[in-house]
Amino acid sequence: MKTDFEIAVFAGDGIGPEITAPTVDILRRMAEVSGAYTLSMTYWPAGAAHYANTGDSLPAASMKAARASDAILLSAMGLPDVRYADGTEISPQIDLRKALVLFAGVRPVTIKAGQPTPLNLPAGRDVDFVLVRESTEGLFFTQGRGEVETDEARETLRITRDISEKLFRFSFDLARSRKATGRGPGKVTCVDKANVFRAFAFFREIFDETAKAYPELVADHAYVDATALWMVQKPWDFDVLVTENMFGDILSDLGAGLMGGLGLAPSADIGLDHAVFQPCHGSAPDIAGQGIANPMAMILSAAMMLDWLGLRHDNDAMVRDGARLREAVERVVAEGRALTRDLGGEAGTAVAADAVLDALFVA
Repeated sequence: MKTDFEIAVFAGDGIGPEITAPTVDILRRMAEVSGAYTLSMTYWPAGAAHYANTGDSLPAASMKAARASDAILLSAMGLPDVRYADGTEISPQIDLRKALVLFAGVRPVTIKAGQPTPLNLPAGRDVDFVLVRESTEGLFFTQGRGEVETDEARETLRITRDISEKLFRFSFDLARSRKATGRGPGKVTCVDKANVFRAFAFFREIFDETAKAYPELVADHAYVDATALWMVQKPWDFDVLVTENMFGDILSDLGAGLMGGLGLAPSADIGLDHAVFQPCHGSAPDIAGQGIANPMAMILSAAMMLDWLGLRHDNDAMVRDGARLREAVERVVAEGRALTRDLGGEAGTAVAADAVLDALFVA
């Protein structure tokens, strides 16, 4: 069992540093109280502001540190007014996904009783499913390298057997794990557009082949447009959804909306050897420096990091702390203890983070 972990921390742009600092403080406090593991967290430069100052959005030293770390905790990245020469936004998080082959973008969607949501949930209905977005190819494959002519522009959608098999095995293993812990029925849904595009028919074929190795789980399919509808009408029916990069990008924001906003939407990008944990939302430069940003998505991403590290290295204390941290955030939000403005409250970043600490160690 491993107990000492090196964490590469990227504080990001805009509100990034404001939500990173209390998250790191919570992690340090949990590790200290637990005594069963240590987290050595080192900050490294990256992002749009760094690019504006140096011409480099992800320095070689930062990439080297990311590769050498046990996990990467990455905050909101990018600024709307800072762009590459081709007009695209600064996005080191995508560079990390591709360089480290982080093929599984994990986006949990959870709604507990009392949590603000635009849905009219039936009494007693909770929502708890996971969207797994392929994060290295799909329609993002030619990012920054698309072809633009006078009257025509082209991007290439790429789906490979190698990455798809890894993605589907990850998704079925996740569904198996969720079933074992009582969080899901053991079902994986392939979300595609196989009725129109040959690439997605290929995607579905690989999914069906992979499903044969998991006879104890349910494997089914859904078209992406129908999935968007059902995520609103009956989200409690889902367990694990797996889909292509662009579809996952869109559906994960829909999932965040169901939860009440991007301020509650964590994520992880996971490969065979590395993983990045970051909130789904952007850097919100319009509120940066005001101390009002919602830290919950960042804190929930840190909870996912603890769980992943614990499972990967057989450290049960970390798995328990990951669950405790997630449940503390869910409790604070559901009980309305310290809601930030995006959730209809008046709490600032520090107050919201302190409420999570109280839920962990006081009540």
